[in-house]
Amino acid sequence: MTAGSSILFVAGEASGDMHGAALVAELKKRRPSLSCYGIGGDQMQKAGVQLIRHSKEIAFLGFFEVLRHFPLIRRVFKDMTGLLDTNKPDLVVLIDYPGFNLRFAREVKKRGIPIFYYISPQVWAWGKGRVPKMAKWIDRIAVIFPFEESIYRSVGMQVRYVGHPLKDRVKSTQSKTDFLKGLCLNPACPTIGLLPGSRKQEVRILLPEMVQAYKKLLRDIPKLQAVVGMAPTLAPSDYEMPAVESGSIRTVHCQTYDVMKHSDAVMVASGTATLETAILGTPMVILYKMSFLSYLLGKTLVKIKNIGLVNIVAEKTVVPELIQKQANAGRIAEVVRPLLMDNTTNETIRRELAVVSERLGGGGASARTAEWVLDMMDSKPDVSLG
Repeated sequence: MTAGSSILFVAGEASGDMHGAALVAELKKRRPSLSCYGIGGDQMQKAGVQLIRHSKEIAFLGFFEVLRHFPLIRRVFKDMTGLLDTNKPDLVVLIDYPGFNLRFAREVKKRGIPIFYYISPQVWAWGKGRVPKMAKWIDRIAVIFPFEESIYRSVGMQVRYVGHPLKDRVKSTQSKTDFLKGLCLNPACPTIGLLPGSRKQEVRILLPEMVQAYKKLLRDIPKLQAVVGMAPTLAPSDYEMPAVESGSIRTVHCQTYDVMKHSDAVMVASGTATLETAILGTPMVILYKMSFLSYLLGKTLVKIKNIGLVNIVAEKTVVPELIQKQANAGRIAEVVRPLLMDNTTNETIRRELAVVSERLGGGGASARTAEWVLDMMDSKPDVSLG
């Protein structure tokens, strides 16, 4: 490939934006002249991606929520398909977001453009039937969980386990004392972290239940204090509610790793944040709640016992999961209580989380992926039209 090579990226969610930004940084480090554009978020833009569309435009949770916003998603899809013809990228890198990306891959393949997939769709959760189809569209796939490699290799795909990119970035930036004192909280008092997610929809559904659960816990733990970690993809106004702005509840923006690390336990929305919390070793309860119809549909598709990534990696239930109706204030408080009041339970979970973190591998995932991406570009693979 020439010095003027270009890559079109598609990352449709907050976690994809984060991992995409780390990948782009590694690519730019090795090839500064590389042109990068497509769908991403603020972090990818900062890393050097020209945003054609912002990922927050299409970050919806649940089948029926996606259906409701389908006209917008279709317009974005049409815009991106048009770019394949007008810009003719040398390579397309798809990051997670399978609902959009697997359909987009078919359009890319029709045009004979090579496809690199990073952060595998969770086919092990919702069925492996699409894997043979993926083999027709995708030229290389980099996976971040060790058990995923055999799934794709079984159908002849070029697959490589690169490790989990979170291991490079999940670090607390302050001591517990500095962090809590900076929020006018007492480092000697028990602290609960509230992490309601990175989508407005999640925050709207889960934050009120988390706050009410905290209030219930105060009856048994009068000195308990709480910190709400606000995602960088959302504005502080998305978290505004009277109960959050008063008493011993504080909010912080872009400091979620400090919240995870320095809390005694965490209430966390199911997703990437559960793995981040596991890497930092803090006991948690995983919460998952969506519209009833979306949940019913998802229940028919998901083929695994646990939904929390922590428990999936551990291959057993290490931390509790509360789903749908169970994700209510009373039940949350009941499950969190022993994590805060029973030192033995807390320490046992911390030891289990250390094993989960070890299973995610060492650092360097983004660097290894970047090397494989550039190798793919330089080797000019023979891509047949689909």
